[in-house]
Amino acid sequence: MAGEPGTPDPGTAGGARVPPVVLKTLITLVVGTIAYVLTNLVDQSEDELWKLAMSVVIGGAALIVQYMVDFEKRLGTVEAGQRHQTRVLGERFTQLSEAAGLLNELDQAGMSTSDARRLIKSASQVGLQGPDIVKAFARAEIESLASVVTDLTGMTAHWQRDNNEWLIRLTGCAQRTIDATSSSVDRPFWDTDPAGHYLDAQIEAMRDPGVRIRRLFMINAAEEGDPDFMEMFTALCHGQLDLGIRVRFMVLSPNRHTRSAARDIVIFDDAVYLEFEPDRQQSYLQTRLDADARRVDVQVRRFNDLWESAAEPGPRPDPPARPAGR
Repeated sequence: MAGEPGTPDPGTAGGARVPPVVLKTLITLVVGTIAYVLTNLVDQSEDELWKLAMSVVIGGAALIVQYMVDFEKRLGTVEAGQRHQTRVLGERFTQLSEAAGLLNELDQAGMSTSDARRLIKSASQVGLQGPDIVKAFARAEIESLASVVTDLTGMTAHWQRDNNEWLIRLTGCAQRTIDATSSSVDRPFWDTDPAGHYLDAQIEAMRDPGVRIRRLFMINAAEEGDPDFMEMFTALCHGQLDLGIRVRFMVLSPNRHTRSAARDIVIFDDAVYLEFEPDRQQSYLQTRLDADARRVDVQVRRFNDLWESAAEPGPRPDPPARPAGR
């Protein structure tokens, strides 16, 4: 069969391809010769010139038909190639139109199109150049970001652990107010490095554009009765007062010291809040970002009610006396 190993294709001789022009000429000569022979058989009374003319005409017609068939094949090939190219160009144009439309939607929504381009360009460079583990990490980060932003279309997002990055980033985004509650669960946080970064972000927010920050500490009755605790707690309050943060505290009665009261809330511009919800062991389990207007309003009113009933911290504790020198 043609096309099988060892079998010459049509139009080849001994494995060598015959040029199309030579092949067409041979076919024309064969057809002309056959026409001449048939003319002699049909009518032997005519002269040789007429017979020769007929054979030439028939041979020429055969040559023309071959070129027409070949032209039709080539035209079909060109049309098929053009259809394929048109389809490819159409798909690319659709992709470009979708990308341009998405960037236009970002711009109309007040989002940064330059950051979106930078993310796409950087992700492609990592995908082309980075090792597998870096590619996997970049994919995981993009998936995480996409998941958070997708959740925010419903005005809420969750993180299954403490998320100080959200806390610091939202602090930098605040324009008017930051109102925060700080429970006993939150107390160890103020001795950690992230607390320093958080306070730095708050100092910067108060400097420009002049955000007002209120922090409401919540302690229980047993802590209030402990002089050593109250000394350290008062020092903590005055440390934040010195930074320009307004500070108050309230003592939770036993019937109010519930899991709900232990949740720490940070409200930004009365428009969105972060809620740090502890598990049964009173360690942070989940961070929730919520921008639903009704739920935000509930938290704002709750905070204002608690703030009005809270107390100012006591006087600054005296520094420890130095031992008298000799």
